[in-house]
Amino acid sequence: MSLSYNKSNPIATAASANAPGLLQQVGMAGTAAVITVTFIHPIDVIKTRIQISPEYGAAGMGGTFKKIAGAEGVTALWKGVNAAWLRESSYTSLRLGLYEPCKIAFGCTSPETTTFVKKFAAGSAAGALGSLAGNPFDVLKTKMMATESGTPSIVGTAKDLLKNQGVGGFYRGIDSNIARAMVLNGTKMACYDQMKGYVVDFTGLPKGNLLVQFLSAGSAGFFMTCTVSPFDMIRTRLMNQPADAKIYNNALDCFMKIVKNEGPLTLWRGFIPIWSRFAPTTTIQLVIFEQLRGMMGMKSL
Repeated sequence: MSLSYNKSNPIATAASANAPGLLQQVGMAGTAAVITVTFIHPIDVIKTRIQISPEYGAAGMGGTFKKIAGAEGVTALWKGVNAAWLRESSYTSLRLGLYEPCKIAFGCTSPETTTFVKKFAAGSAAGALGSLAGNPFDVLKTKMMATESGTPSIVGTAKDLLKNQGVGGFYRGIDSNIARAMVLNGTKMACYDQMKGYVVDFTGLPKGNLLVQFLSAGSAGFFMTCTVSPFDMIRTRLMNQPADAKIYNNALDCFMKIVKNEGPLTLWRGFIPIWSRFAPTTTIQLVIFEQLRGMMGMKSL
């Protein structure tokens, strides 16, 4: 049984012949990402503090929230949000906007040729490209979120980073960030795409239906947390290293030292706040993106 997209959801309609170009897809993805991160950023600040400090780690999400709000004020939960906007405008706009073109490049031209592995590969490729563009803003965002005294400015943080570490400082942790982005976006887009098929088969609703998108995105957020947490921990540690004390040489060295000195489960420290961030971020981001695609005359992913 097939249902018309217009009947089930007049906003997310099936595509017209004149689908938007690549720049429009990237622009829609960036818009969805910036709107989403504005609301989700406080969870990211809490997650970052827990990852870099055993004290915050022991306090948990609720304790970390109280510590930050009590010592620095509630507005401290939005430290680095301007860098986050720039990051989402570059990184997420590309990793979402390039997913469909990458799927086509990997040979996903029909249901028969569209496999989970190809979806994962397409998501990973889009994630790697987005990470290259967004890494400088990711470094700035991480440093600003980790600052406990005062309210750091993005310009001041950038100048300090350039002075102490040079241009290379903006690409600190690039290896772990690309690996994280590939795993994250591969898991996110492949699981979302795959789950939509299962939800459609189970409910009989079309892919453009808001409930289908919501359930699929929520499921993808959980699987993302499982696969990405270790990469997120390594990336945060590398990006937050002090300029005058190099603790880790690279991503592999960071991984080995964390496992040896703190135990393998440390790689999943902050799992709950990461999931608390991923679940709403993925859901809001993908649903807004899908609705924008529908408004622009594009079919659902």
